[in-house]
Amino acid sequence: MSAMLAVFAVIVGLVAMAGCAQIPTASSVGTSKDGGSVIGNAPQYIPPGPQAGAGPQANIEGFFNAGSGYQNDFTVARQFLAPATAVSWKPSQRTLVYRGSASVVPGDRPNTYRFELDVSYSVDQDGIMTQFPPGTKQSVEVEVAQVDGQWRLSKLPDGTVIPEETFKVLYRPFSIYFFDPDYSVLVPDVRWFIDNSGVAKSLVSALIAGPAPYLKTAVATGFPAGIKLERESVPIVGNLAQVDLTAELRDTSFTDRQRMRSQLVRTLSAIPSVGGVALRTNQTEVAIEDPASGKSPDPIVDPKIPSWQVGIADGGIVQYGSKQTSKIDGLGSAGTYGPEYPAAAASQHVYAFLGADGKALYSLLPGQPARLLDSRQHLSPPSVSPSEWVWTAGPGANGATEVVAFKPVGTQAGSDVPHATVSAPWLVGRVVKSLRVARDGARVLVLSEANGQSQLNVAGIVRAQDGSPRALTDPLALPMTAKNPELALWVDEATIVVSGTSAADPVAPELVSLQGGDPRQLSSLNGIQSMSAGNGDQSIYAVTHDGIFLLVRTSWTEQGKGALQLAFAG
Repeated sequence: MSAMLAVFAVIVGLVAMAGCAQIPTASSVGTSKDGGSVIGNAPQYIPPGPQAGAGPQANIEGFFNAGSGYQNDFTVARQFLAPATAVSWKPSQRTLVYRGSASVVPGDRPNTYRFELDVSYSVDQDGIMTQFPPGTKQSVEVEVAQVDGQWRLSKLPDGTVIPEETFKVLYRPFSIYFFDPDYSVLVPDVRWFIDNSGVAKSLVSALIAGPAPYLKTAVATGFPAGIKLERESVPIVGNLAQVDLTAELRDTSFTDRQRMRSQLVRTLSAIPSVGGVALRTNQTEVAIEDPASGKSPDPIVDPKIPSWQVGIADGGIVQYGSKQTSKIDGLGSAGTYGPEYPAAAASQHVYAFLGADGKALYSLLPGQPARLLDSRQHLSPPSVSPSEWVWTAGPGANGATEVVAFKPVGTQAGSDVPHATVSAPWLVGRVVKSLRVARDGARVLVLSEANGQSQLNVAGIVRAQDGSPRALTDPLALPMTAKNPELALWVDEATIVVSGTSAADPVAPELVSLQGGDPRQLSSLNGIQSMSAGNGDQSIYAVTHDGIFLLVRTSWTEQGKGALQLAFAG
């Protein structure tokens, strides 16, 4: 038995406390003996079944303890339920995860009880997690009745309840993938599922059901409305996942089939035993490629940005790479504006910056003079999206925070620059410290502050028919522990670096993952003034009074001097 399984075997049991019954944090663990290849790594908990003559509270304890025994469709947990309830109960509808211990207390009516807990997060049937701050109390109401002289649960909501320690062992984050609105880039959507042999079916079902609420109006999918899995499994034969879909599949175009396969291949790549996908209906594989036109281009996954950066040197905007600064071909001078916080498109078609002391937003195109985009003060440093929109946020006309985007590329000199005010009601009352458009162009990262409290969010970008941004979706909140954070940057499609700044004191940035878990603190560095992040966590830079530093594994390595406020494209 492994060390981890031994630990969980030791902590089995029920803990009784005066005044209320306590639910244990784990039950015994076994290993899978399915007779076939096991896809996942989750251990199997083997909870005890109901004991003859046990009272109502003991049976309620036993039922919730058995919620960790997922095997065979929660067979043990169903033994604690009245016959009709055992048939109708849907354990996968929702999983509530709690901190510490939970208690069973009598309800307000006869034969009713409440299971009270400090909830950490909940996970719905599609694997969508909702996090709750410490101290969030919830209760699950149940009723009991006697069946053949034994107490059984006769009424309860669908779903299971498990302790946080157990959740971390059983569940694993997976990214399912949807398209950006142009169907050129795959966008991750993190879900949580039990890492067992049924995870392939869970992933495909979630993919068919559609994106999480914060992405629903910001991304696209190749799966048509109404299509479903034809059977309740996704078998893996050899290394090929056989995805059997209902008859709607035959009515789809070759383009949609290729898009569906692209989403499935990338989503199921998280399972080591899957090397390919077969789309089938009525147990017959369908053609994917049009004989006349062939295969469509593969979508981009986790888009990469160039290795160069832009920065400020000698009062102007320069390019930085290989520890050297250089002039940017064709780019006019911005020195008279005292440029700060430069940004650039990966295409190098447009650059942007704030004026001295954060006054006003400007764009700069090769071969053209700088152009004023927004004269307001206190704007957030600009971010340039893959579609070359220049984004910022600042105080609106009525004092509320306003997100705006400008499209200077293709606009004649002297003409008004197309712009959009991007609706984001959830930012009312908040000051935006950092706003960065994701490299997939479908999401935006926002670090904001209100009343001394910082908040890190990812939201989807809702576009109009012409591709212009129109709104940010209600966001996903991410945990962070950084004190007084001033900046947040994309490191890759699912990783973010967050940091404060200081004139001289040590600052410890941290990495935050969309796949959950506690933020990972990086080595501290004295006097961080600004940071930049390229492709991955080995391409993170910090600028201090002493020079430019690169994070090499766990240490900051000096890269010389020569530029301030470095920024990768985006």
